[in-house]
Order: sequence, then structure tokens, then C-alpha cells
Amino acid sequence: MFIQETLKFVVDILKVPSILVGLIALIGLVAQKKSFPDVVKGTVKTILGFIVLAGGASVLVSSLNPLGGMFEHAFTIQGIIPNNEAIVSIALEKYGAATALIMAFGMVANIIVARFTRLKYIFLTGHHTFYMACMIAVILSVAGFDSISLVFTGSLTLGLIMAIFPALAQRYMRKITGNDEIGFGHFGTVGYVLAGWIGSKTGKSSRSTEEMSLPKNLSFLRDSSISISLTMIAIYMILAGYAGKDYIESQLSGGQNFLVWSIIQAITFAAGVFIILQGVRLILAEIVPAFTGFSEKLVPNARPALDCPVVYPYAPNAVLIGFLFSFLGGLVGLFLLGQLKLVLILPGVVPHFFTGATSGVFGNATGGRRGAMAGAFANGLLITFLPVLLLPVLGAIGFANTTFSDADFGVVGIVLGNLARYLSKDLIMLVMVSVFALLVAHNYLGKRGRPQSGEKQTEVK
Repeated sequence: MFIQETLKFVVDILKVPSILVGLIALIGLVAQKKSFPDVVKGTVKTILGFIVLAGGASVLVSSLNPLGGMFEHAFTIQGIIPNNEAIVSIALEKYGAATALIMAFGMVANIIVARFTRLKYIFLTGHHTFYMACMIAVILSVAGFDSISLVFTGSLTLGLIMAIFPALAQRYMRKITGNDEIGFGHFGTVGYVLAGWIGSKTGKSSRSTEEMSLPKNLSFLRDSSISISLTMIAIYMILAGYAGKDYIESQLSGGQNFLVWSIIQAITFAAGVFIILQGVRLILAEIVPAFTGFSEKLVPNARPALDCPVVYPYAPNAVLIGFLFSFLGGLVGLFLLGQLKLVLILPGVVPHFFTGATSGVFGNATGGRRGAMAGAFANGLLITFLPVLLLPVLGAIGFANTTFSDADFGVVGIVLGNLARYLSKDLIMLVMVSVFALLVAHNYLGKRGRPQSGEKQTEVK
């Protein structure tokens, strides 16, 4: 009982991004033998930055959630809304202990993978690590894994995933940030890489979303907070008109006039984006220097892989464009699913914001405005159809009416679910160990064939 409670406490700490990254900053600053005041300042400001970021996300989500209800009521469409939190909360009742063990040892495995391979990324998005650990725990448990084999195979799988996906995104992170100091740690990476690739194919000669040529009397639109506010006001007013005064005032606004409520919600959305941008700037100022000490001691040349809002300050206009075009992709996907007589995946406003906004930034980095639009639209289609393909896997293990929302969960779930379906336990374990062994061999054989310049070799090509 004591061990279980201790493990639960550790996992509760690790899945909170602010505490997890604060601990990394603390270890890094101590490793650099910084003074006590510097250690305290760096640790607290890192935690503060993540709390500011989380606060902005909460403000943003609180303004986005009503949009989904308005959309469903206005157009009377029934279907499944993919939601990570919902499916994880259901699964934890039965698979909570396995999830906790796989998460804790998976983070250790991530450090080992980063230490001995060329995938030098430490994945620091705690809640996504937790969700992925839960999905892996469920799939492997149903496949017959238990006790040590479950924890070993699940942890190694998670550790590999936590290093491979940031490596896939790094070539685009260099374009976005202009340097090679941070990695990207959010399990929608397949969608973002797709957006970056599509941007490179569709956006030649297209100007950046941040270059707006406007008449003098419209120059205020260059301020992203203003342009986001006005765009969201238009969206809320249109949906409010379709949903109707009675529905909004009885179900959503608590009696407040539906037009006034819509305007406030739209500007609250912009406020959430503004707070997120400030939180990210605070985090980047602290975590990169602090992480240097951590990486020098444990994983030379490692980078912190951070959550998707870390890219928003680099292209705030692409954030809004990405959200809108990803949601449009979700609507087109919904129409196509209806025509194909498949299960309807309703576009969840929150996942389309976070993954769509990020796709917009990735697409803009390679293809400007056209890249942001086309890349985010492709992401919207991807996170509509991947849940459909994942549903048979989840249905086979007892989760038929809910599914994960972000792209990497779909990819990993489909691959791991089919491995569990067609291979024995021993073969699945062998596959994971072989992948790790090949990555280690690639690292050491590569070192022999190149000069020891200290250059970071991390990109997956």
C-alpha cells in the first residue's frame, strides 16, 4: 500500500508540467553550481512560466468549450468528439497502476534512449506522457502482458516514442525558432510534420502570416491580439445567430444577453492566447540555460522537448489561421465521413485549436500564408480520419464510444494495436528492444565515421 501511494504521488508530480520542468531546471542549475539565489530564482521562474502558460490555456479552453455546444445545437449533428482526458479517465479505473509504472519508468527510458542514441530529446510535456502511457498500458494489458513484461515493454515503447517524435519535428523547429536550442514535445507531431511538408510544397513565394500590408487606418490589425479578438467575435456572432438567443441564454450565458456574452467570450479567447504567449517567453528565458546543466551531466547535447504553445510567439497570426483552417478541415472530414457512411467524428474545438494553431505555425515556417492554410487544413483532416481508424483498436479493448484526439495517439495506437493483434508477446518485446538496439548501433557506428566535432546529430531523415 505504501509503495502504491508513493508511486501515485510521484506520478501526480511528474504529470504536472510546471513541477516536472521545475525539477529539471533545479537539477540543471545545481549541476552548474549556480549560487543559491540563482537556483531559487531559476526554478521558481520556470514553474511560474508554466503556471502562467497553463492559466492562459485554461482561460482559452473556457472560452472555446461553448463553441462546440453551439455548433452541435445549431446544426443538430451527433457523433463522437475525440477527447484525450475523457478516454484516459475511463481507462484509469482499471489500468491506473500499469499507467503509473509505465509513465515513471518510461521517463527513465527516455533519458536512456537520449543518452545512448542520436535522439537527444528529453520529453517534458508531462500530461501527454501520462496519456500515452495510459494508451500503451491498455493495449499491452489486453494483449496479455502483465507484471514485469508489461512495465518493461511499455516503458521502453514510451521512452522511444518520447525521443523519436521530437526528432521528427526538429528540422521544422529550426525554421520556426531560428536556432537549435529547443525541441518539440507534443503528441500531435505527425500532423505538424505533415503541415510543414505541405507548406514547403504549396507555399513557394508566399509571404509570412506575420507580414501584413495594410492601409494606415487598418494598421491596428497588425496587433495579433486585436486581429484575433475581431476574428473570434465574428465567429461567435455567426454561431450565436445559428444557435439562437434562447439556447445561449438558457444553457450557456446564465441569462446574460447572448450577443454581449458572445463578444466577451471572443475577447476572452484572445486574452487566453495573450497569456499563453507571455508564459512561453518566461519559460524560454529560464529553461534553456537551466537545461544546459542537466544535459551536460546526464545526456550531452540534449534538448528540452516542450509543449505546442512554445511555438506560438514566433507566428501569432499563424496561430489563428491554423485554428480556423484546421477546423475547416474537420468540417470537410465530417462531411466525407457522412458520405462514406462511417462513424461521424465531430470537430472538437479545443484539439483543433491547439493542434491547428501549431500546424499553422509549422506550415507558415515553410510556406508562408498558403503553407499555414494548407498545412492546418491537412491537420484537420488527419485528426478527423485517424480517430476513425483507431476506433476498431479501441473497440476491441472495450472503448467503443470514445477515442484520442491528437495525431500521434492515432498512429501509435494503430501500430501497437495491430502488433498486439498479430504478434506474440515475446515478438512485440523483441521488436521494441531491436529498435532501441538499432538506434544505439547507428549512434556508435556513426561516431566512428565522422570527426568528433561536438555537433548535435538528432534529426530523423
